[in-house]
Amino acid sequence: MATSNGGGMEVDGAASPSVMASGVTGSVSVALHPLVILNISDHWIRIRSQEGRPMQVIGALIGKQEGRNIEVMNSFELLHQLVDDRAHIDKEYYYTKEEQFKQVFKDMEFLGWYTTGGPCDQSDIHIHKQVCEIIESPLFLKLNPMTKHTDLPVNVYESVIDIINGEATMLFAELGYTLATEEAERIGVDHVARMTATGTGENSTVAEHLIAQHSAIKMLHSRVKVILEYVKAVEAGEVPFNHEILREANALCHRLPVLSTIKFKTDFYDQCNDVGLMAYLGTITKTCNSMNQFINKFNVLYDRQGIGRRMRGLFF
Repeated sequence: MATSNGGGMEVDGAASPSVMASGVTGSVSVALHPLVILNISDHWIRIRSQEGRPMQVIGALIGKQEGRNIEVMNSFELLHQLVDDRAHIDKEYYYTKEEQFKQVFKDMEFLGWYTTGGPCDQSDIHIHKQVCEIIESPLFLKLNPMTKHTDLPVNVYESVIDIINGEATMLFAELGYTLATEEAERIGVDHVARMTATGTGENSTVAEHLIAQHSAIKMLHSRVKVILEYVKAVEAGEVPFNHEILREANALCHRLPVLSTIKFKTDFYDQCNDVGLMAYLGTITKTCNSMNQFINKFNVLYDRQGIGRRMRGLFF
């Protein structure tokens, strides 16, 4: 958390009192991955669909930090409860999710939190103070899903302490950020960006390309089937023998590459093994999930039985 002197900092009077002026220099450099924005958007849309109206969502930001360079790479949702119109984060849920994420992403760490809504206000300060109890100097990312601007509606902040009216007050200083993408993210974002914006449920560019390939293969299959039926009919003596048609069919067959080489067999078996391995991994994942649910139910049942035995011991 950065600290500033009261005389060297100006607060924009037109903005919310919990947001620092844009002239404040950020202490870190932030690189934001598109996956984080997609996760937050999905979180907000899902909650809005469930509740039937726009709702504020809260989540955690994870990634890597090397010195003054921070890379926000992923995020996960956080549970919270409203008490007197103020959100209180469920810290036990956070610690559980953090432990699960560290098992998969061992090189990532908790960097801060995100939420949705308009300009920052005191409710964001209230939540930020709770996050400060978990880590020091957390980032704060806010996405405004209701904005009409064409710019990316994402702002990143850090907290600073300023002396106002003789009291130390926490405020937000906006940070600049850059977008950082990996190959898998670029493919996914390109697919989303090419989705039709008409809202009529039309197919994306990738889906249209696959449909075109399917139609071409289907037509090729029908034509090859006609040739095969003709050859069978000639062998059965049902149609007259035509040398020109048979020569064209033979030439068509010779256009196909010979795929009986050792390299083809090696690559083919490797691909089959990869496909089989992916299928087995999916099965193992489902089995582990079922086993995890079974263990959780067993632990709950065992705890209830243990409590019942202890209660009976008090009376007998």
